[in-house]
Amino acid sequence: MTDVTRRVADFAGLDVPVIEVTSDAPGPRLSVISGVHGCEYASMAGVRRWVSGLAEDPGRLLRGSVTVVPVVNVPAFWARTPFVVPQDGKNLNRCFPGSPDGTLAERLAFAVFGRVITGSDAVVDAHAGDLVEALEPFVMYDGGPAEDFARGLAAAYGIRYVVRQAPGPGQTVAGSSSAAAAAAGIPAITAEAGGCGLVTEAAVAAHVRGLDGVLRYLDMSPDGPAPTAPVYLNSFIWPRTPVAGWWEPAVRTGTEVSAGQVLGTVSTVDGGTVLETFTAPADGVILFVTSSPAVAADGLLLGLGTA
Repeated sequence: MTDVTRRVADFAGLDVPVIEVTSDAPGPRLSVISGVHGCEYASMAGVRRWVSGLAEDPGRLLRGSVTVVPVVNVPAFWARTPFVVPQDGKNLNRCFPGSPDGTLAERLAFAVFGRVITGSDAVVDAHAGDLVEALEPFVMYDGGPAEDFARGLAAAYGIRYVVRQAPGPGQTVAGSSSAAAAAAGIPAITAEAGGCGLVTEAAVAAHVRGLDGVLRYLDMSPDGPAPTAPVYLNSFIWPRTPVAGWWEPAVRTGTEVSAGQVLGTVSTVDGGTVLETFTAPADGVILFVTSSPAVAADGLLLGLGTA
């Protein structure tokens, strides 16, 4: 049997929903968060559906406990603000493990890290492409003392592409929840499915299936898909434009590209002049593309995963 508790927690002065599902039998503690970015709706929808199904089936969780925060960045969710916490303009997923004395994003990261991630045996941070991001599903984990277990979690999610991020100052995504967890020795993954802020059945189902796979991998449930044999990638390259303009990608998400292949151009808004042409620095696969033509100077264009 399982016990289900739904409550509203005070995280940095914000009312944040938390669901806890606990089995009678001792076992691992799995923590699942989503909505770190407030407009990545497919991942939130997937986590909501998954935990509701877990709560409604008392025999499904055989051992251990699950803590779920379906919408972490509640200010961005209500304001429909992509990427950042609207009160301070900071990307919450660059602020972990946070600070008790910082701005709201830093204090929220500190609360989530201290009260949800710390003490966990495994962590899943579910994401999707935000309002202006088309995305090929992928899972990312970080190098460190827990990386072998995290790699297993990533494979258990059942998504084709798995990216390893090397630890250290050169991280593409520094300050993420999973990077901070990895630095603390906690196995963690960032799972991405869905894009452009849309709630599609395929993306929602991918997150539900992935979380079921994680439960099975942790031996917390007999159900769930078996781990897959994904394509492993060892670097993540994020080209940015030095100039503002009209971004026109030449590739779609999921496309395999070769070094030197044209990835897109940035031109003047009137279309008269191509300001920059971007080519692939290495062979790889396109994991996300900025879907908005409007890009500012230093704007992110796409994500290239390479072997």
